Amino acid sequence: MDLVTPGFGLVFWATLTFSILLFILGKFAWKPILAALSEREKKISDSLELADRTKREMEAVAASNENLLQETRLEREKMMKEARTMKDEIIGSAKKKAEEDARQIVAQAKEAIDKEKALAMKQLKDTATLLSIDIAEKILRCKLGYGKEQEALISEYIDNLNLN
Repeated sequence: MDLVTPGFGLVFWATLTFSILLFILGKFAWKPILAALSEREKKISDSLELADRTKREMEAVAASNENLLQETRLEREKMMKEARTMKDEIIGSAKKKAEEDARQIVAQAKEAIDKEKALAMKQLKDTATLLSIDIAEKILRCKLGYGKEQEALISEYIDNLNLN
């Protein structure tokens, strides 16, 4: 059984060595190790906090982007509606102007036609009058000749003529 149970000297020296090692580690190593662990824990905590803050900011940016996108869509719809309204107004005014111009052209054409018609009627009357006079002259020359009949007709015409 001696092999299984340690001797007093071995236990004493092991305890003394462990105590010295524990003292040296406590004096020189524990503080830097604990400081490094604390610093690492703080960095991890800061990183997690930064990640949470970044996540919240990203969510806020995403929400802001969504709102901005919605506002842009509404603005685009508004601009499209205004453009359609403006297009309809321009087309309507162009149609009205075209109709008014067409009415003016028709009125001018009617006026020109009436003038030409009146001029043609006047020329026709003038021509008819001249033809009537020529025909009457030829008939009278043939009928009256140069004698007493012509003198009688002239005197009768002078008697019937009212002098103003």
